Amino acid sequence: MTGLLLKCGHYDRFECRSCAWLERPYDEQLAAKQTTTRDLVRAGLGDRPEPEWLPPVPSTPEGFRTKAKMVVGGTVDEPTLGRWDPRQGAVDLRDCALHTPGIQAALPVLAGFVTRAALAPYDVPTRSGELKHVLVTESPAGELMVRWVLRSTEAEARIRKHLPGLLEELPTLRVVTINIQPAHAALLEGERELVLTEQATLPMAVNGLTLHLGPRSFFQTNTDVAAALYRTAQRWVEEIAPATVHDLYCGVGGFALHLAAPGRTVTGIEISADAVAAAERGRDDAGLSPERLRFVAGDATSYLSEERADLVVVNPPRRGLGAELAGRLEEAGPETVLYSSCNPETLARDLATMRSYRPVRAQVLDMFPQTAHLEVLVLLTRGYRNEYVASETPT
Repeated sequence: MTGLLLKCGHYDRFECRSCAWLERPYDEQLAAKQTTTRDLVRAGLGDRPEPEWLPPVPSTPEGFRTKAKMVVGGTVDEPTLGRWDPRQGAVDLRDCALHTPGIQAALPVLAGFVTRAALAPYDVPTRSGELKHVLVTESPAGELMVRWVLRSTEAEARIRKHLPGLLEELPTLRVVTINIQPAHAALLEGERELVLTEQATLPMAVNGLTLHLGPRSFFQTNTDVAAALYRTAQRWVEEIAPATVHDLYCGVGGFALHLAAPGRTVTGIEISADAVAAAERGRDDAGLSPERLRFVAGDATSYLSEERADLVVVNPPRRGLGAELAGRLEEAGPETVLYSSCNPETLARDLATMRSYRPVRAQVLDMFPQTAHLEVLVLLTRGYRNEYVASETPT
């Protein structure tokens, strides 16, 4: 893929410039992400040694996004699915090359459903209309989850009436919901979710395990690279062989399920009770013992203070761990921390707080081609020990 450039008419016409690195060959993108991440981590470490940097894990430059977040615009008869631009208005991006072929094929069908069910697109300037977004997720098996984000329940009856036809037209559609987001604000979704199908979660097969993705559950938008991330974490942890592991932002159980092993106790902590229930379902599907792999609904910072583990996994949002949690790890944290970060800047800030830890190994994984965004996995241990450092080839 050296030198590969992705062509996009929307970018050339200035209709969408979200892919800010589109004019950079992909190999240059990957090299720049590695360099930038190393520089930021080095700054956060101060006088501590740098980790061993493994080669970055690449992605396919297009067709990798397994989730589409589409703003609905236009009219009932001619809806657009794409984005809203203050200068241009509604921009249709149904043919966006970043989405998987399955999502690209589904979006025109969903646009037709908007017309059939008379779902008036929300108009930002006049604050009128009902339908704000359509969110589409595709599993590795090609199954779909579709969420209609509405201002109110005004259109619920029409959506239910025409849903059988949509399920017939999209035979891979497994989960359909309505999300209510009444505020005139740049919010993707609201707190209320109405599940319209018998199936409420989308099974995501990853590395032989099944993760059950609920409508409001977080999951990486690049499933192939997410699978590589979990495999890398699994290998690194196997080398250390901790007896106890805590996964502080476990979500639907991606890391926790991959790190479960004979003779090891893994606890996943997640604030969302729905995510915990989904993680428990994934555990049961894998035939794992609740005594060895358990999930707790609670606050990560509070849990860290109450129980100790040999290794802690942290996978925070873009804001990072923050001063309180990073400070608690520094004061009384475990011997080893596995930190998965989607923001090297906040990672570097947290590393500056966690002075007792030194990163022994790190790897960039390119979750988001055509942009500056990335994921980086870092293995940290207390002190300046080197026994966990070992050369290996990337996934």
